[in-house]
Parts: sequence; C-alpha cells; structure tokens
Amino acid sequence: MSSPPPPRQGATRGSSPPPARPGATTSVAAPGRPPGLRRAATIIAASVVALIFVLIGIVVAINLPGSDVVVAPSISPAAQLSPTPSPSSRPTVTPEPETGGPQNDAAVALAQLASLPVVSGHSDAQYDRDRFGQRWLDVDRNGCDTRNDTLGRDLLDPVFKPGTNDCKVLSGLLIDPYDGQRVDFVSGWDTSVLVQIDHVVALAWSWRHGAEYWTDEERAAFANDPQNLVAASEATNQSKSDSGPSEWLPAVPELRCTYVENFVDVLHTYDLGIGAADRDAAQAVLQGC
Repeated sequence: MSSPPPPRQGATRGSSPPPARPGATTSVAAPGRPPGLRRAATIIAASVVALIFVLIGIVVAINLPGSDVVVAPSISPAAQLSPTPSPSSRPTVTPEPETGGPQNDAAVALAQLASLPVVSGHSDAQYDRDRFGQRWLDVDRNGCDTRNDTLGRDLLDPVFKPGTNDCKVLSGLLIDPYDGQRVDFVSGWDTSVLVQIDHVVALAWSWRHGAEYWTDEERAAFANDPQNLVAASEATNQSKSDSGPSEWLPAVPELRCTYVENFVDVLHTYDLGIGAADRDAAQAVLQGC
C-alpha cells in the first residue's frame, strides 16, 4: 500500500494561518457594502435631511401670524440676497398737496372778474319775471322740478315722498349758506316758505346787466340753472333780494368768499356785465380770501 502524499503547505484543513511577518500590515475586508458605496449613501442622506429642514423652515415662516413671506413662482439670486426691509426702513409715502381750495378759487374768480365788461346796470325795458319762463321747470328732464332738485341737493338728511323717485322733498335740515343758521324744512302750505330757492345772481339783476337781450329760452335756462341756485332761509333770501355785492353781502364774513366766487362764476359763464360798484365790492372780498 502506498502512503498518501504529504499535504500542501497552508492547505491543511483546520490549520492556523501562517504568522505575519514583523512590520507587515494586514488588510481585513469589512463585510457588507464596498467603502465607495457607503460614502455616497452618507452624502445623499445628509442632503435629504438638509432639504427637509429647509422645507420645514419655509412652512413655519409662511404660517407665522403676520408673516410677510410671499412664495413667488421664481426668485432671482439677486432678490434672494436682498435683505427684507423692516417696517421702519420702508419708504414713507408723502401725500401730494391738494389743489384748489379757497385761495385758488378766489384767484380764479379774480381773473374772471377782470374779464367781465363793465356796464351801467340800467336797462331800457322794465324787468318782467315772466320773461324768464315758467317757475321751476324740469329742464334736465329727470322727472323732478328745479325747486325739489335743489332742496334734495342742499338739505341735510332729506326725506322724499314715497313713489316720487326721490323727487318730492318732504323734510330736511338747511344750514343757510349766507348766515349759517339751521332751518328745519317741512313741506306744507304754511311751512315750505321757510326755505326758499335763491338765485345767486338775481333774475332782475341779470336783466339789468345783459339778460334783457337774451332769448326766452336762454332766460328760462338761466332761471333754472343749478349753478345759479341755492337753498336759503326766507330771511336771507328776502334780505338779499335782487342786490349785487355792493349792496348786499352775507352777514357772516367767513361765508362771503364763497358767495362772491359763485356770483362772479355765474357772470363769467353767461357773459353778463357788472357795474363798477359791484366790481369793486367783489374785488375787495376776493382779495381778502
């Protein structure tokens, strides 16, 4: 019987590995994923966590009470780097100065006054109210006569008769434009007279300063023009009568500018003349406005 061949060195089952040489480094492969794959997974995981924190921050900012954060479709890099201004650093909007006002109105009226022709104020024909047409026409064809149109415009808290399409005024409060007095208006045969409709430029005055040469239609339009009408108390309307500024002015000095401005504006609109005395009186008022 032949004996078995001797085993190869290092191949004996169960034998210990040969001892390492002094100074040699032994590499031991770790079980599982290769080192490169583990590094890539770590980077991806860190990126996902960072993205989650960013999203959480955005959601929290949007839902904070009073937050000014606005999610825009796209934001340029320059906009992302720009700091959000605090309330104290935001620009203050300064309102533009208002135009107009009493001084501007007075300046306009002075220019209009200077353009008016100076006339004697005397007419050859006698004044006749009927030459100015029917009283209180419906010239604007809104279904309401001029008197009620004016009352509805000038009275405070006007009450209208039902079924008249806000035309017939039953009551209201007048603040008289000439003396500032309060007058309660109640429609009635003995109470309506307490509030009257005044022609700023009286019809008789206009007749003596050029209206006598108008047509009947022009005079009727003038008599019913809202620009030349104002609700006033019986007392001030009767006191004013058909006077011009040289003979009558509102009792309250603070109300004279508005009256004279309106008076001159009507003359300018209708190309009426003015007497020297009325012109001087109107100019003196306007220069003090």
